[in-house]
Amino acid sequence: QVQLAESGGGLVQAGDSLRLSCAASGRTFSAYAVAWFRQAPGKDRETVAAISWRGDLKSYISSVQGRFTISRDTTRNTVYLQMNNVKPEDTAVYYCAARPGYYDVYSKNIEYDYWGQGTQVTVSS
Repeated sequence: QVQLAESGGGLVQAGDSLRLSCAASGRTFSAYAVAWFRQAPGKDRETVAAISWRGDLKSYISSVQGRFTISRDTTRNTVYLQMNNVKPEDTAVYYCAARPGYYDVYSKNIEYDYWGQGTQVTVSS
């Protein structure tokens, strides 16, 4: 089992920066690919960014490309989502999830084995 816990969300203004953390405990987290998802009220959940277990493969949805950066620190069992120049449309609950193999953000119907509880990000204009 892997337990995931997100943190770092909050209320920020447009143009600000925010760093989300996904801390893992349990089995060897370093062996898992991780993705960040978000879901805004009334909208479908979307995959925002993904990173392979070695950190050598990363992908982003086009709306955050160049603004968000996903990274991982295996010594801390943590994956980060650095969010720069945030926009009101980034407002959502953000979740991290883990699975054994890496898929990019545009792959469909990919099952993730472990999920965190989510952290709210609200961006005011």
